[in-house]
Amino acid sequence: MASLTVFPAIDLKGGQVVRLAEGDMDRATVYGDDPAHQATLFADAGADHLHVVDLDGAFAGQSVNGDAVAGILKAFPGRVQLGGGIRNRANVDRWLDLGVARVVIGTAALEDPDFVREAAAACPGRIVVAVDAWDGMVATRGWADVSTVSVTELARRFEDAGVAAVLFTDVGRDGMLKGCNVEATAALAAAVSIPVIASGGVAGIEDIHALKGKPGIEGVITGRALYDGRLELAEAIRVAAA
Repeated sequence: MASLTVFPAIDLKGGQVVRLAEGDMDRATVYGDDPAHQATLFADAGADHLHVVDLDGAFAGQSVNGDAVAGILKAFPGRVQLGGGIRNRANVDRWLDLGVARVVIGTAALEDPDFVREAAAACPGRIVVAVDAWDGMVATRGWADVSTVSVTELARRFEDAGVAAVLFTDVGRDGMLKGCNVEATAALAAAVSIPVIASGGVAGIEDIHALKGKPGIEGVITGRALYDGRLELAEAIRVAAA
């Protein structure tokens, strides 16, 4: 049985560590004002991967919490995956040069697929396509807009592009502790040849057990369950790697 990579999440809004409910910026819970310290805590718990999102950047279309991200990169010894407002090649190159292991591209994957293809070709193994869904349809611009393109259709557009992974988020579950949408995640993983990372709704260790061993699912992102104490990171990593 293949192991699962656990990505603890740090979402940034106004320089603070927050979690949103269903992607709504007006429903943000603040969990701390020192993102670098939070990254250190995750590393101390055994994390060697970290998922960081510049929420303000996702709406602005450019980096907004750059200083906070830079602090995280200095504090965290493992691999940092970064998303939020990365919509051109200059942004990609800048973050990779600063030490980000992989960049996550969401809105631009739908609106400017050629850019994603070019970036994936130039930076093999370092581009992740975020496929965020409301009822199976792709949501963009910080989940504020819902398209008429299905999650599977968008993911399949990049099968031959050399992207490292597809990050699938069920927006309706994100930050809601409803449990990960394992069925939809597994269905997407079965429909495409690209590894899939699950995100949205992780409520506890049962989600880690449910995702582990599913063909094509390489990782899981968890945020609020960790911050609320419903999931112990060290246990999640241990179960995922067993």
